[in-house]
Amino acid sequence: MSLNNHKNIATFIHLGIFSKYFIPFGNYIIPILLWTTNKEKSTFLDKHGKEAINFQLSILLYTIILSMISVSFFMFNIFGDVSIIDVFHFNDFDINFSNGGGFRTLIGASFIGVIALIGFFIEIICIISAAIKANKGEVYSYPLTIRFIK
Repeated sequence: MSLNNHKNIATFIHLGIFSKYFIPFGNYIIPILLWTTNKEKSTFLDKHGKEAINFQLSILLYTIILSMISVSFFMFNIFGDVSIIDVFHFNDFDINFSNGGGFRTLIGASFIGVIALIGFFIEIICIISAAIKANKGEVYSYPLTIRFIK
């Protein structure tokens, strides 16, 4: 297999992440398929495959953490006036969305939304940068990536 072919496969490993917009879990399936079928052919392909998969797993972890923060943030703002005794004893309690937490909820939602939007753009920029580097025959390391696969 030629070096040019390796570059093309490595490029498609990274660009395969965009398949998530057309195929559920495509951002994992396509890179894993391309990586596992080609990782023995060269260390170049092995490195790019591991990078792409580790980046997607890291993005998944960061998304879960951000989701947990946002859900807990909204729950504390919605149920802020409810005591734990009311919940366990099934006393009547009201969920009031119009109390003083409205502005805090709006600011918190805006902050979490901005972080998610910035993360989305950073992900796209990193994927395109990785594909360009792979096409040039260079190794790319995604930022903020946890090395799940070594």
